[in-house]
Amino acid sequence: MRVITALVIFYLFAGGQIASLQTRTVSGTVVDPANQGIPGVAIELRNGPSAQRRTTSDRAGAWKFDRLEPGDYVVRFVLSGFVTTDLPLKIGDTSPAPVRVVLKVGAVSEVVTVLGATPAIDNLAAAAPGAAAKRSAPGSSASVRIAGQAAAGGQYGIPPPSYPYPVPPYDTASYAEIQENRFRLVKDHPLSTFSIDVDTASYSNVRRFLNEGRLPPVDAVRIEELINYFRFDYPDPRNGAPVSVTTELGAAPWNPKHKLALVGLKSTPIRQEKTPPRNLTFLLDVSGSMAPVNRLPLVKTAMRMLVDTLRPQDKVAIVVYAGSSGMVLPATSGEEKHRIQAALERLAAGGSTNGASGIQLAYNLASENFIRGGINRVILATDGDFNVGITSQSELTRLIEEKRERGIFLSVLGVGDNNLKDSTMEMLADKGNGNYSYLDSIQEARRVLIKEAGATLVTVAKDVKLQVEFNPSRVAGYRLIGYENRILRKEDFNNDRKDAGEMGAGHTVTALYELVPAGERVPAGDVDPLKYQRPETVVYPPEPSNDLMNVKIRYKAPDGDTSKLLEFPVRDAAPRMSPNLGFAASVAEFGMLLRRSEFKGLATWEQAAALARQHRGEDEDGYRAEFIRLVELAGALSVKHITSDPDLRR
Repeated sequence: MRVITALVIFYLFAGGQIASLQTRTVSGTVVDPANQGIPGVAIELRNGPSAQRRTTSDRAGAWKFDRLEPGDYVVRFVLSGFVTTDLPLKIGDTSPAPVRVVLKVGAVSEVVTVLGATPAIDNLAAAAPGAAAKRSAPGSSASVRIAGQAAAGGQYGIPPPSYPYPVPPYDTASYAEIQENRFRLVKDHPLSTFSIDVDTASYSNVRRFLNEGRLPPVDAVRIEELINYFRFDYPDPRNGAPVSVTTELGAAPWNPKHKLALVGLKSTPIRQEKTPPRNLTFLLDVSGSMAPVNRLPLVKTAMRMLVDTLRPQDKVAIVVYAGSSGMVLPATSGEEKHRIQAALERLAAGGSTNGASGIQLAYNLASENFIRGGINRVILATDGDFNVGITSQSELTRLIEEKRERGIFLSVLGVGDNNLKDSTMEMLADKGNGNYSYLDSIQEARRVLIKEAGATLVTVAKDVKLQVEFNPSRVAGYRLIGYENRILRKEDFNNDRKDAGEMGAGHTVTALYELVPAGERVPAGDVDPLKYQRPETVVYPPEPSNDLMNVKIRYKAPDGDTSKLLEFPVRDAAPRMSPNLGFAASVAEFGMLLRRSEFKGLATWEQAAALARQHRGEDEDGYRAEFIRLVELAGALSVKHITSDPDLRR
């Protein structure tokens, strides 16, 4: 009996030691100098010259490594624009207390990027450190192995990041030229009319540039897309309307003499289980330029995540195009996930690009499987390199517009970098009543295709237009910030045949106007007097009005042809910087600095970051904390480039 008892005690003691060995953990948080958690930091656990294990910090900056044995370790923290920091740790018989690591903004030369890293705790399978990301030249033939092998590592099989990520040696990316909106005199132009925009591609593309240690080209910066990347706290629609309207008024941070007016829209949200049946036809570019890891492999991984969310009533088809087009998967029920995954397994990149014939085949499939009352959408994933086939954009847009009228919308997922055809992809999505998103990481793919699938795929209002009339007794001039390629003629507002933007379920849209109060000089607003005619005299309201402006919105039901009108007068009031307006102003200031706008006034990187910190508010996914980091990174990059870029010296 004593022997048995001794053995039990021995095994209990030994088991406790083994359990202790298995559960030794080092954990903590990584924060910026303002004590805000930093998501997406690449963290390496070292026990010698090379990394043994890797992970990334979550949205709150938290991280951990478990199942550690006693010994001397170094934890390395790497993030674009911050000083690489090493934390020595000695692990004994028990887990050390959680640690807090502060990263400081560092020299730009130390910038690396974390491409496609998934913020999952403890990615045990990691590629050899220092492995360079391999790229294939556009048009080259390359075979892409399926991501998801055990050796690939990372959640859903995305390979871990390489350090550093090389800047491409060639760059044929194209962006449409943007001529910034200027100030307009209210006495001459009392109406401002534009189509809403819910695209977000510019923000994630700008993020990609900054994470690569480069300032983006000015025409890659569309300020309205930077602002609308974020969700704002607007009330849900009421009284049966699909859209609510919110207005706020504050001082312009970059010009204290001016005011800043916010117009915010929010569409009716939809619960996931209430999402209509989906008829999704994916049109995937598998040309040679799609071979790098941040292109076709990223798209395939994103689709795997989407497959996990499919329901039996959903249908998915896959069409590919390169030298020729073909159907990889006919319309398949979401119940047959294994069949869809097997089709993804077979995809590889190689060949030239024939996007036009692929689009025709995809639309044919979508039409054959049309779901009345459901979501019928073609989703094009490409780097935009359309170099074979129909060269006429007018023929392509006519096809897309024809299918749009039949209820099949087109969305575009952009990937890649050095040959990104941003302007073409934005145009195709606009003509197709869809959204244009740019995937710079697997996190962004999850955001677009899963987390915000309602806002991305479920249209609740189409052809949404805004028209603002300013009261000349209160406002001398105004400037719409962004939306340059969405401006409409004032007559277009009442023209139901004029196409405009769409809003998905639960979407928010934010527009900012910089206002010059009556009595103040309007920048660049003076013109010489007319020689042959007298200017019309401004007729003021017969009774003094406290209205600052009048906001009108027109929208159609998703399957409707006749628009409905909503109207909201806005009273003048003392400026007050609300959380919504404060954060939106910070993003607008960031965009103007990136664009080196002539209207940036007293804007600074420090002021933009301070505004964002002050008005960060609820930040469940860490997007706003990441934005603050990007502002600081852009500031560091601008300092580095200011001596070599003559435009930045001005």
